[in-house]
Amino acid sequence: MAVLNEEQSMLRDAAKSWTQEKSPVTAFRKMRDSGVDVGYDAAAWNEMAEMGWAGVIIPEEYGGSDFGYLSIGLILEELGRTLTASPLLVSAVGAASALVLGGTDSQKTEWLPKIAEGTAVGALAVDEGAHHNPDKVETKFEGGKITGKKTFVLEGFKADVLIVSAKGPDGVGFYLVRGDDAGVSRTRLALADSRGAANIEFKGAAAEPLTGGAAVVEQVLDRVRAALSAEMLGAAVQAFEVTLDYLKVRVQFGQVIGSFQALQHRAAKMFTDLELARSAVEAALQAIDAGTPDVPELVSLAKAKMGDTFHLVSNEMVQMHGGIGMTDAHDAGFYLKRARAAEAAFGNQAFHRDRYAKIQGY
Repeated sequence: MAVLNEEQSMLRDAAKSWTQEKSPVTAFRKMRDSGVDVGYDAAAWNEMAEMGWAGVIIPEEYGGSDFGYLSIGLILEELGRTLTASPLLVSAVGAASALVLGGTDSQKTEWLPKIAEGTAVGALAVDEGAHHNPDKVETKFEGGKITGKKTFVLEGFKADVLIVSAKGPDGVGFYLVRGDDAGVSRTRLALADSRGAANIEFKGAAAEPLTGGAAVVEQVLDRVRAALSAEMLGAAVQAFEVTLDYLKVRVQFGQVIGSFQALQHRAAKMFTDLELARSAVEAALQAIDAGTPDVPELVSLAKAKMGDTFHLVSNEMVQMHGGIGMTDAHDAGFYLKRARAAEAAFGNQAFHRDRYAKIQGY
């Protein structure tokens, strides 16, 4: 495990305490059953913002704490354990990173304090098809206007500010579009994991360019991928621990099923995979904080490894719980659905294996 400083330890402990007391899996079930269109509990999000979580990677001059990406990864890991749905990933990591890395002074001054306070939610509009492919960009920026379509924009249905990838005079880059612009048309999506998302069409929406071009697009996506991997790690660890506890109490054929060697081997496989995945995720987050040149390969390694591991653990959770694991009354299905949605978001295992191989020269 990564060696944490005092601030990071306090953040992790605060997140663990809050999620266990205020946002257990029962709270996620209640949110899902309520049918709220944004896909998260607004009151819970306000509490997170009040604790300063929305400003963890934002510089102090704009109302944040500038604690870095490992720090926000620790928070997301705890949120992942209880499947807490919030805009923290795409707003406080995605949109905030885009503004920090490529925003103009006026854009930073206007939006970063609002994102840090949680009074504004940002979203990244990147993909244009069924699969993650940031290199495929047909959306165009001309004459101060954006025209095009974006798919599966997480938190995009009610986001206050949209960071949109588009082709401009100097190639692909990010552009800032206000969510209430008359040229923005949104269609809400119902995702399997009950989170909020939307397809968005831009019909001549007013847009402001960010600086940095395609390089900033890639840097921002890597930060979101690493942060999402941290959330997936927390969910996978919790799914494993719940399953392990069940193996110790479920009796079949007159024996606790955890005494069966075949199940012990499967549990050992999950444990070792989780330990390897943790190393990969923490290495990626630390590399981002340190600004090392190997960030892209470490991020793709982490996302691919975490995707495989969460896929395995969520499957085993359902199978080892048997019949009860197949029902909606049990939480196992929530973890399996979250695993599938998180795998696909910002590049699945195939995407990141291919990207890693290309970086390595294959």
